[in-house]
Amino acid sequence: MLLTATDAGKIALEFLMLEWNVSEENQEWFIALSSRLIGQSWYIVELAVEGFPDRWFVQVYDTGECDPDYTFISPIRGSEGYSDLGELPDLVAEILVSERNTR
Repeated sequence: MLLTATDAGKIALEFLMLEWNVSEENQEWFIALSSRLIGQSWYIVELAVEGFPDRWFVQVYDTGECDPDYTFISPIRGSEGYSDLGELPDLVAEILVSERNTR
């Protein structure tokens, strides 16, 4: 399978949306920021909630499979509060709270 950077971004987004059971209406909050080819057989895709500093990095292989051990990075720790999440749908906010708390 020959993947493009765009394909890898879509696959990574689909992977996390399925992993978290995100409804279609809430999926619009998540975006692929970048997708870089690493070597000849896989991409690193950077995902985010639009307008927030939190990032997920997912490896997408040329087979179309994603590594389930993605990386989450945020400058905001769970202990710093969640006042920035007030405008988000509940499920999207819960995902960020959960990820920030596991850092």
